[in-house]
Amino acid sequence: MGEFDLIARYFTRPVRHAALGVGDDCALWQPAPGMQLAISSDMLVVGRHFFADVDPAALGHKALAVNLSDLAACGARPLAFTLALALPRIDPPWLQAFADGLFALADAHGCELIGGDTTAGALTICITVFGEVPAPAGQTRALLRSGAQAGDDLYVSGTLGDARLALEALQGQLTLPAALLAQARQRLERPTPRVALGLALGGIAHAAIDLSDGLLGDLGHVLTSSGVGATVWADTATELLSTPSDAAPHAPAERSGFTLAQRRSWVLGGGDDYELLFTAPPGARASVQAAALASQTPVTCIGQIDAQPGLRLLDANGQALTQHFASFDHFAA
Repeated sequence: MGEFDLIARYFTRPVRHAALGVGDDCALWQPAPGMQLAISSDMLVVGRHFFADVDPAALGHKALAVNLSDLAACGARPLAFTLALALPRIDPPWLQAFADGLFALADAHGCELIGGDTTAGALTICITVFGEVPAPAGQTRALLRSGAQAGDDLYVSGTLGDARLALEALQGQLTLPAALLAQARQRLERPTPRVALGLALGGIAHAAIDLSDGLLGDLGHVLTSSGVGATVWADTATELLSTPSDAAPHAPAERSGFTLAQRRSWVLGGGDDYELLFTAPPGARASVQAAALASQTPVTCIGQIDAQPGLRLLDANGQALTQHFASFDHFAA
């Protein structure tokens, strides 16, 4: 099977919304009047972002999910994506499963594949995703990292730290009960892009970012872009680590089997959560909860935005934490 046969068999589908899709030198897309295009790219490399033996259907899902998460953080509605794929060899069963996982998530969000490239090489996946955000009279309504304001509440969606928990278990650094490993591995390999929540927060949130490299590291990007500081209730965030399905939600350390130091490390610095971190004014608390309910996504307030620069971490007793929680950095890791 050659390159073009591969594309035709696994990645060519009828055009739904694009003016021109897969099969030409360029795809063509016409933005709707009064809308802006939101564009993001992410690359996944074997051995760096995923294990070589990962389920290909899960890999197809995650490859698109991490890009949809970027659109969610911008408050953008998904439209289309391109796929650049390097393969060490042509493996039809692997390709079929990868395409099935990819398109299942794409179809769930009405996001169509409109082009890309394939080549031989170490397994690498690069997706560029396109979305739309309202821009009436040329004024964008996109959620940006630079919009946080002093006095804002600081929120996160979903659970945190589960992906890092799974990673350490899969690397043999710790042993988990079967139920918890399955639950955590699902969060690592099949993250849920919070697109519905991102759309619901339009006109409510001041700033947003998706949590890919770790809570505190990604929050730092918001603080730098916005020129503000933050106080984070570290142990409120730490309670968002999942527990086995047969345990009570937010079970205490003695029941979960994890120390407080471990849980803080996974939640505050772990990465690969692909939840949304966002800020909103105190007067919007009811609207935030309504957005959470409408999108069927739980949200938790974990702190506040301060006028004073810097990041302040407080424990459950309101005492300052001085530990450093490093987030992921591709060139430092």
